[in-house]
Amino acid sequence: MKTEIRRYTDVEQVAASLLAVYAQVREPLLHLPNYAVPTVAERLERYGRTPGFGAVLAFDGEDRPVGYAYGNTVEAGDLWWRRMSRVDEAHTREPALALREIGVTVPHRGTGLARSLHDTLLAGRPEPSASLMVNPEAGDGKVRRVYESWGYTAIGTCRLSPDSPLLTAMIRDLRA
Repeated sequence: MKTEIRRYTDVEQVAASLLAVYAQVREPLLHLPNYAVPTVAERLERYGRTPGFGAVLAFDGEDRPVGYAYGNTVEAGDLWWRRMSRVDEAHTREPALALREIGVTVPHRGTGLARSLHDTLLAGRPEPSASLMVNPEAGDGKVRRVYESWGYTAIGTCRLSPDSPLLTAMIRDLRA
């Protein structure tokens, strides 16, 4: 399937399309408060106002969004790091790209599009590393294994709220 990936640094330019494709990707989970579109829209707006915000969207041949990834720069001492437990301080001393979310619609899964979105988002970033959080149970562990195959290693754990699952915090060096 032919897709075109576009980069954005202005949340205003990307929000509507990103949220539209997000709703398709996460449709089975939208009834949960943490996944509800208004909740995600708030987070996206907040991240979009922070330094280093970047997003990529994939569009199909009919110019419909079919995938996305976004993140922002997090500095030492950011809440991103403080939420993690058992993390070696060496990982948190320098800025990092916090990969907030990545998603691809069902017809485009298994095509390499998620990896292309990821790599496009990371390309040319000034931070020395990228970090993400993943539910180790997602896809019976498949999602974590995918991130490991993309060069991420586990550095700790994080529970975003009392009701959330215990997430695995991961990091990848971008200097190589």
